[in-house]
Amino acid sequence: MYNSKIIGLGKYVPDNVVTNDDLSKMMDTNDAWIQERTGIKERRWVKKGSGDTTATMGVKAAKVAIERAGIDKDDIDFIIFATLSPDMYFPGPGVQVQHALNIKTVGALDVRNQCSGFVYALSVADNFIKTGMYKNVLVIGSELHSYGLDKTTRGRGVSVIFGDGAGAAVLTREENTQKGVLSTHLHSQGEHAEELVLVAPGMGKRWVNDILDDNDPNDESYFPHMNGQFVFKNAVVRFSEVIMEGLMKNNLQKEAIDMLIPHQANLRIAQFIQKKFGLNDNQVFNNIQKYGNTTAASIPIALTEVWEEGKINEGDTVVLAAFGSGFTWGSVIIKW
Repeated sequence: MYNSKIIGLGKYVPDNVVTNDDLSKMMDTNDAWIQERTGIKERRWVKKGSGDTTATMGVKAAKVAIERAGIDKDDIDFIIFATLSPDMYFPGPGVQVQHALNIKTVGALDVRNQCSGFVYALSVADNFIKTGMYKNVLVIGSELHSYGLDKTTRGRGVSVIFGDGAGAAVLTREENTQKGVLSTHLHSQGEHAEELVLVAPGMGKRWVNDILDDNDPNDESYFPHMNGQFVFKNAVVRFSEVIMEGLMKNNLQKEAIDMLIPHQANLRIAQFIQKKFGLNDNQVFNNIQKYGNTTAASIPIALTEVWEEGKINEGDTVVLAAFGSGFTWGSVIIKW
């Protein structure tokens, strides 16, 4: 049995910066209102015609991660792509990455767990490596939200939150089981699925035919819906639980955390968790102020920036935690 460890990280965000003041020109909102509720100052939105898509952003992040890993692209044995915003309804973007990178015909798996997607994808990669099935796994989280948001006052409660971008990690085999990914912990509570949801197009309630037949300009089913207060209340509880679960599994106390990287959903959630665990500002990393919530991309973008800024070192205990639609949530405990 092996452990897995991260040997390469990369990120890509679009050049187009959209500030809160920019949004105030599209809808009834303002900078103070957005910052007070979310902590977000700006986000990146893809410009139409730029060529950026969920898949191409993932490819750009992956190229950086592979180069930093010091391996050849053909050393990749498997690809896992986490997203809620694929370029096409099917197939998923994993195969697009395999083709774009001209990697040999390895398997490509898509993970649809929204905000916790990257944590779920890391868990899958970790277990493939632990069992010896694969040696090098490329894991990507990438999202293009901006094309699917209601950019009017009606949709402001959701649209001001989300941004576009991608992050990637290369995981490889580690024979020292005291290093690398120590454990992963995953949960779901489907009874709350419709509290954070995008209903259409979907086979269950409204498919493309229904949307076209009704031709209803007031139809909101193909815009994301979020019960913000309900999500917030559940998130702060589940974040705490799943972080503690990971620490206890590894006989660690909360004082052992050198770096906590929470999913960038809301700065207020991260601040609540930081206070509850008694962590200082150097032990928690947040970049939602710059990028908004990039869903499956948020943790790999943040992890990449933490590494680039030299804020994690060999031997550090790094904790990743996420909560999102589903409801799904999880944590990863890493000995760097």
